[in-house]
This record gives sequence, C-alpha cells and structure tokens, in this order.
Amino acid sequence: MIAKRLSWLVPTAVFANNAFAEEMRLNLTKGVTDVSADVYDLHMIIFYICCVIGAIVFGLMFWSIFHHRKSKGVTPANFHESTKVEILWTAIPFVILIGMAIPATKTLIAMEDTTDADLTVQVTGSQWKWHYKYFEHDLDFYSLLATPISEINNKTAKTENYLLEVDRPLVIPVGKKVRFLITSDDVIHSWWVPDFAVKKDANPGFINEAWTRVNESGIYRGQCAELCGKDHGFMPVVVIAKEPAEFDAWMNEQVALAKRAKEEEQRLLAMNMSMEELMEVGERAYIANCAACHQAEGQGIPGVFPALKGSEIALGDVDKHIDIVVNGKAGTAMQGYGKQLGLKDLAAIVTYERNAWGNNTGDAVQASAINAYLTGK
Repeated sequence: MIAKRLSWLVPTAVFANNAFAEEMRLNLTKGVTDVSADVYDLHMIIFYICCVIGAIVFGLMFWSIFHHRKSKGVTPANFHESTKVEILWTAIPFVILIGMAIPATKTLIAMEDTTDADLTVQVTGSQWKWHYKYFEHDLDFYSLLATPISEINNKTAKTENYLLEVDRPLVIPVGKKVRFLITSDDVIHSWWVPDFAVKKDANPGFINEAWTRVNESGIYRGQCAELCGKDHGFMPVVVIAKEPAEFDAWMNEQVALAKRAKEEEQRLLAMNMSMEELMEVGERAYIANCAACHQAEGQGIPGVFPALKGSEIALGDVDKHIDIVVNGKAGTAMQGYGKQLGLKDLAAIVTYERNAWGNNTGDAVQASAINAYLTGK
C-alpha cells in the first residue's frame, strides 16, 4: 500500500490508529477495491503531511510572536533579502510536492487503466434512471428508484436505505476486472460508487471509461453526483457483487427471462387484453414511470409539467398519444419510453391515461398497435 511505501514522509505515530476517524464517519471510505484503498492511503498521507506542515509553520509563528513580543523589550530586526532562506523555502516545498506527486501519479494511472477487462458494462444515464448493458451477454435493463412515493411524500416512515434502493441493481462478479463505458441520453450525469472509488461524468455524445475489481461480495450504493434536473436526488446506483459462480448463474437466469419476455411480447401481438387488465397494468406502470412528473391523479405540476387529466393529448388522436409516450418530446423533460418498457406496458399506459381521471375515451390500445407504430407496419 502507498501508506507503507511512504511512511518515511511523516512520523510513524501519526499512522498508528485510524479507528477513531472511521468511527466518526467523517473520512473517506476505504472501499472494497485495491484502487479505493490506494486512494484512501494517498488521501491520508497528504492530509498528514499538511497537518505536519501546519503544526511546524504555526508553531514557529506563535513561538516567534511570544518570544519577540514588545513587552519583553525586543527590538525588531532590520534585514532584507537572504539567498540561503529563499533557496531553503523553495527547495523544501519542491521536495514535498515531488513526494506527493509520485504516489498520486501512480494512483491516477491505475485508476485510468481499463485494459484487459473481463467484463464490459455500458452505463447510460437518462432523466432520471440508469441503463445497463452487458457487452459479453445478451442482456440490458433500466435501473429505477424503488423507494415508494409514500415515503418521499412523508406519508410513511422512511426506511434505512431511503432514496438508495432500485428495482434492478447492476450485478458484477467478485475478483474480475469490470470496465464501465459511461455516457448519457440527455444531460450530464455522474455515475458514482464511493466503495469502488469510481466517479465518472456521463456526457451526452461522449463515452468515458472507468473500471473496478471488487474484492468482497456485497451490496454497494452510490448516486448520481451531477445536478441533472428536478429528480437528480432520485437517481441512485446499486451494485451487487457476487462470487463468479453465483454471477454466472444469475446471468444465465436473466438472459433466459429476457428471452421469455420477448417471446411473451410476440404472443401478445396475436391477442387482445381486456380493458380491465389494461387499466390495472396501466395504473401500475403509470405510477412507476409517469406519476413523479404528471402526479398520481394526472393533474401535473402547473408551470412545470402539464396535466394529463382532460388534456388534448389524452383525449385527442391516439397515434399522437402513442408517439409522445414512445419517443418523448424534444426540448422538454418528457423522455421516450419506447426503449425502456415492453409493448404490454406501453399499451397499458396509453390506455390508462386515456381512460383514467374522468377522461373516459373508451380507447383500448393493444400491444399490436404499439408494435405497428414502432415497426411502421
């Protein structure tokens, strides 16, 4: 570790015990990766160097003030330039900075080395969720906030991981090098997991790289660390690290589920759902995806998000309604759900919005109608 290699830089006693700082929870986390441990050690070394410099400088300053005070009758010295002093106060900081730069450079190089990855995951931010795509496997999914609206609205007690739970966490294997390709669909986000020492901006139109190799299985939480809009605080990151055998079993199961879901969608194209089923599925999907902006009763937020209750879009042309649900609306916070939701949920949401809150158009939009729109057939 860096701390061991550079212990000569500071008094050994300073490194004796960090338990107090850890208990106070006011320090950086050591994390669960080699890089995060190096970052922690680097942080502590520089912190201690600053403490020693501060103690020496302020100690000399207060000593000088005390022993050369006017009440002792000390006469101020009258001198100007000193070549020796100037060389000394230039050389000492230079040596200190070099001593800090060497381990810092090594750590930064290690943080940016994404070569020879065992697994590659594309991380895409969008308002306000994360999309994960495994390059080596036929699997991708969205990860959404799972904290109930009742907790957010203070109607029920907040749980331990308030605003830090998702419906589908990212799963990676322990002991394997995982490369992250981080980008965005809309505005700048930032994917941040403190335990991994990974924090990278997700910029639209660009791809940033990061990596991790987790040493311990467990659940690790983070958040979007870039102010990205109204629901910036509702964009958590949850990563589960599993043993390689468990990860492989999970991956096989998820790929099989995704395949069955596609087969189910094809089956839906040949059948019609009842209005009752469409409304039931639609209400559930609407609450999960749309209610944060348009509100549970479709009243919207005046001046910010339009109401759907009695609106032109919900009562007007069905194709226009499908278009805005599938593709969103450019220049607004209304994102498209065509890539996020299945045909069943898309059809159910449109049906629900056209028949809830007194809209009562009687339109029952089926999965086949959504498929026809998407394929142009």
